[in-house]
Amino acid sequence: MLMASGANFGLKRTIPHMLGISLGFVFMLALVGIGLAQVFERIPATFLALKILSSIYLLYLAWKIANAAPLQDNSNAASSNSKPFTFLQAALFQWVNPKAWSMGTTAIATYSLQDSPLLSVFIICSVFLVVNFPAVTTWAVAGTRIKHFLNTPAKTRIFNVTAAILLAMTLYPAWIGH
Repeated sequence: MLMASGANFGLKRTIPHMLGISLGFVFMLALVGIGLAQVFERIPATFLALKILSSIYLLYLAWKIANAAPLQDNSNAASSNSKPFTFLQAALFQWVNPKAWSMGTTAIATYSLQDSPLLSVFIICSVFLVVNFPAVTTWAVAGTRIKHFLNTPAKTRIFNVTAAILLAMTLYPAWIGH
């Protein structure tokens, strides 16, 4: 999604999306670490419900990416109906992103110290905060670099459909083997 945003809107307009992912994930991770994961343990149906809703939302986003109209050029991007994610949209997206939930719960379960759970959550969140922003920046910058290859509506359409298919394929691990 960040690569598509970088390609379609440029790095500057993608920054709120990048910050929303980074900070939204860390906030979610902190809450998971503090105790939200216990809800899933006590009421397993909530995990399945979140997984279903997350999958539907990711498929919706994939459909939106696949059907996004190519922008004519960056100067027309501001007047286009197409818009990048806002900070809040990207932050809230973490709550329905099965990859974020899997990564967050795995990190908390794997790296928490039994005798210092709050300190563990703080350290894990800090590490993710430091690592996540450069990672999402890499995806967005890659999108801006690929922009010059997307110089026709047909190439942009192929890129958007490919990005949408890849996004939809990220659901595979969430549903197979569980």
